[in-house]
Amino acid sequence: MDIFDLDAYDFPLDESLIAQTPIEKRDESRLMVLDRKNKTIEHRHFYDIIDYLKEGDVLVRNNSKVIPARLIGSKEQTGAHVELLLLKDLGENLWECLVGNAKVVKMGTIVSFGDGRLKAECCEKKEEGICIMRLLYSGILLEILDELGKTPLPPYIHQECSDKNRYQTVYAKVSGSSAAPTAGFHFTNELFSRLEKKGVEIVDITLHIGLGTFRPVKSKYILDHHMHEEVYEMSKEAAETLNKAKKEHRRIIAIGTTSVRTLESVMQKSSTFCACKGSTGIFIYPGFQFQAIDGLITNFHLPKSTLMMLVSAFAGREFILKAYAIATKERYRFFSFGDASLIL
Repeated sequence: MDIFDLDAYDFPLDESLIAQTPIEKRDESRLMVLDRKNKTIEHRHFYDIIDYLKEGDVLVRNNSKVIPARLIGSKEQTGAHVELLLLKDLGENLWECLVGNAKVVKMGTIVSFGDGRLKAECCEKKEEGICIMRLLYSGILLEILDELGKTPLPPYIHQECSDKNRYQTVYAKVSGSSAAPTAGFHFTNELFSRLEKKGVEIVDITLHIGLGTFRPVKSKYILDHHMHEEVYEMSKEAAETLNKAKKEHRRIIAIGTTSVRTLESVMQKSSTFCACKGSTGIFIYPGFQFQAIDGLITNFHLPKSTLMMLVSAFAGREFILKAYAIATKERYRFFSFGDASLIL
């Protein structure tokens, strides 16, 4: 199978395996441990991850926080229903948005939300339902979004989460994402405390998740797929810790694919970790030369997704497809609220 053919990343998946709700206790989800070198697979629980991490390891987590980015309103001129998903803050109240019912939104269209407390004016129309909208409001935007917006759950989750905090990691801090870095859902503060007592270092970086992470691949030839840019940031302290670990040949293990994309983007641009802010549209697929990470904690991903391509690049496509076949047979739970894998 051609590794650049979209079908190379397909696998059969029973819809009943798509987790609709989070498990009661975060760290009691299942954990599949994959050894890239020996091609072995073990079945554990997430709290057992402490057995696989050792003193000197550095865990890198994406501390981005999901905002109530889904807004349902109406077109001022006609009353037509319009749904916005805020994707990226462009500054000066301009936002890149994914627009539902995009055909009714033209240049200059104003959409009203919550009796006009928040309005959005279309300043630019792009392809695939993307518009640049200027938000019009008085007060503090995040407070208004808390009142008027909804948590933008993925389309394969069909019910609202009763506890909004379960669609956030326990370390979510920097507001700005349209979707959660879901690999982090399995961690508890208690588990982090145990890991730190063992000598594992914890480093926070930020990547605000937008279309780049969750946009489906429609191109038969994967290199024709366009990755949308997402904003990231790395602090001086994080860079120093990571560079020290590299110098001392200690393992850097990313929590989630968004952490991977941030770390590898910084290394590609600078050949070292450094304090920086920027945008990345990095697309990781088999053949990619990893410079930053030695391990990855991630959930089980959609067939034919860029995330499936990323884990295939890291662990080998055939090994990943074998692992996913076992995961479906053993009825692991898939996607955002599902189980986890540790690839070392």
